[in-house]
This record gives sequence, C-alpha cells and structure tokens, in this order.
Amino acid sequence: MKTVCVIGTGTMGTGIVQACAQAGYKVFMSDLETEAVSKAIDSVRWALEKLSAKGLLKGPVGEIAGRISKVESIEEAGSADLVIEAIIEDLDAKQELFIGLEKSCAENTVLGSNTSSIPITEIASVLKKPERVAGIHFFNPVHRMRLVEIVKGVLTSDETVSRIREFVISLEKEPVLVNRDSAGFIVNRINGMAFLEALRLLEKGIASAQDIDKAMRLGLGYPMGPFELMDMVGLDVVLAARMGIYNETREPAHFPPDILRKKVKAGQLGRKSGRGFYHYSEK
Repeated sequence: MKTVCVIGTGTMGTGIVQACAQAGYKVFMSDLETEAVSKAIDSVRWALEKLSAKGLLKGPVGEIAGRISKVESIEEAGSADLVIEAIIEDLDAKQELFIGLEKSCAENTVLGSNTSSIPITEIASVLKKPERVAGIHFFNPVHRMRLVEIVKGVLTSDETVSRIREFVISLEKEPVLVNRDSAGFIVNRINGMAFLEALRLLEKGIASAQDIDKAMRLGLGYPMGPFELMDMVGLDVVLAARMGIYNETREPAHFPPDILRKKVKAGQLGRKSGRGFYHYSEK
C-alpha cells in the first residue's frame, strides 16, 4: 500500500491521517464539509510541529505535512489502496458511504471502518463484495496509542485481514485480531463496563467524578480516569458505543445511565464542546 484515504475530520480521522503521513503514506483526506478538511490538515501540522519541538518527529514537518492532500469527494480518492472511514457512529450513514466507496474505488482497494461499536458484518451487508471490508479500530490519541483492533466480519477475507495487518505494522503499531464480529470488540467491551460503573457511582452520589478518576489512576495505574477519558473521547461517541452494544445484546448491564444521556442532550460533550464532566477553557 502506498496511498490511503481517510474520510472524516474528527479527532480520530485527524489522528489517523497524521499517523499515516508520519509513516510515509500519501494521504487523501475527505469530509462532507470541505472547510473542515482544511482545518483538520492545519491541526495535523500543528501537532507535527509540537512533536518536532520535542524531538519526537522523524523527518521535517513540511515533508510529512506535504504528503496530505484534500479531496472534494470520495470519487477523487478512488485510486487509494486503502480507505478508512472515520465518520459518526451511525449505521445508516456508514452504509451509505460504503455503497459510494464500492462504486468509486478500484476492485482491489481495501475498505476499513474505524467504528468502535457497530459490527462490521452489518456495515458490509449492503455491499456486493463484503469480503474486502474489515474494522481498523484505532485508539485515541492515535499518535500515542500503539494498539489497533482488526475486526473480521463474517465475510471478511483472510487476504483483507493480512493486508490490513501489514498496514498496521507499517505504522509501528500493534495489531490484535477480533475473530468474532461483536459490538464493542475487545477493549470497548471491557472498558465500557468500567465507564458505566463509574457513571453509576457518580449518579448515586457515592463519589465525585474527580475522586473516581483519582482512585482509578492511583489505585489501578490508569493513565486517565474514566471521566477524563470519556471527556476526551466525546460523550456522544461514548453514548453511541454503549447503545450499540446494548442494542445488540439487550443486556440491561450495558444500558447507559441517565446522567450520560442527559449530558449529551444538553450538548455537554466533553473537551470538544468545552464542558463535559469537567470544564475546559478555550486555551
């Protein structure tokens, strides 16, 4: 693989673009809002400059950033060897996008989804060739987190998995294979239960968000507490992921507490909105 197209300019899409550019790939970036792409590319350059200032970047900022280009539509990126979808956690939106990708991309293009909760089999079920679709689940922040979950749908081919595995290793990241396509995969399935228990403790007034985070950092060695992490990921993303698992399993233990759903309804989504379980200044 030499060229990668990333669709979506959120935190994850931007991080994936940066990781690919740093690894030497030519990267196309696309989004429904073309202005968002320009802002995302500026954000990547800013991040690269910060890494360079700390001596953590291999190569000049200009050379790495120069590998990233904006495309107006997915048709323009049809020649990419790999397309990674990183849009909202909505099955209908993802299926519509993948139908367009199947029409636009070459037959040997690998199609990947960065979904954190929606089964790959469902996403690929609307395609004529679902065997070339797999999950490529990165973790936030992408440039620091080494883990990538490769998720195999019911019809995903071994060749697709093999090509994605080689790609992940080329980014100097560690792949793990999810053999059975289940909502939440590995990490989110386990970590999501920690989120829910933390939310229930807060909702019942057993402890504050700050003290729960402190307890998890100092008691279990977590780099971030659950509320800090949820704010960074985005509470809307956390809610969508938890509901995805609940809708598949129908197990009451996976249903998110009121406090999370009310935060999302109020627009308190975490760092990106300036307020979640913590307050964030613009700086």
